Formats: sequence, C-alpha cells, structure tokens
Amino acid sequence: MKTIDKAHGRLEVRSVQTSTELNTYLDFPHVGQVFRIERTVTHCKSGRTHTETVYGLTSLSPRQADARRIGELARGHWEIENRLHWVRDVTYDEDRSQVRTGAGPRALTSLRNFAISCLRLAGCTNIAKGLRHLARNWRWPLRLLGI
Repeated sequence: MKTIDKAHGRLEVRSVQTSTELNTYLDFPHVGQVFRIERTVTHCKSGRTHTETVYGLTSLSPRQADARRIGELARGHWEIENRLHWVRDVTYDEDRSQVRTGAGPRALTSLRNFAISCLRLAGCTNIAKGLRHLARNWRWPLRLLGI
C-alpha cells in the first residue's frame, strides 16, 4: 500500500508492507503479522530527500488490519504527540519546568492535561489562544466547569 501527501512544504511518500511469513520464526507471543513502513520525505524548496524505514509487529491478524489499516494506525499514533505532548512542550513549556521531585511533576502534568481537555471540549482548536482568552475572561473557566 502506498500513499502520497503534500503539505507543509513537503512531499511524503509512505509505503506499508505486511507479512505473516515470520510469525512462526519470531519468539514473540501473540504476533499476528510483521510490517515495514518506508517514508520518503522531499522538501519542496530545497529538493532534499530523507528516507526512513520502520519495522514492527502487531498482534492484529491480516484480517483485522491490512497494510492500509497498519499505515493508518501508525499515523494515528502521532496524533497523540501532536495534539497533547506538543501542546504541553510548546504552549506550557513543560520541558523547562523546575518541578522535579515528589508528586509535583505528575500533579502538574495532570492539571495541564485537564486544562487542555477542557479547552478541546469547549471547541478550542488553538490551546495557546484559548489560554490567552482564559487569562482575560476569568469567569469562562468556571462556566466550562459548570460552576
């Protein structure tokens, strides 16, 4: 299965291949199939090309997930990174936090995740913009929480 996408100044070609030929050879419980994903990214302005190959295995059988579905699942994994971790890293500048001991880091992460979730449920697509709005309108978070 092959897909081609052009966005953000890049042309990305993805190829996904799956196989059950290694299932009896692999010493891995519940293996359903192995897969190979090859990504070739060409930067439109510079013409520079980068190729990356990723190998993996899944417990999903070919009937449960064909090559197209494996590709979708692999791409969907990055949605979490882009929608949550990136927001925490960039908008909240979490990587430079000085809170490092005890339950503090986990508590702050939970509070940040809660705030991001509330803003997304309220329809915010830009968390930074939503936070600026909250800073100016202090009653809005109370309404979000039903208070």
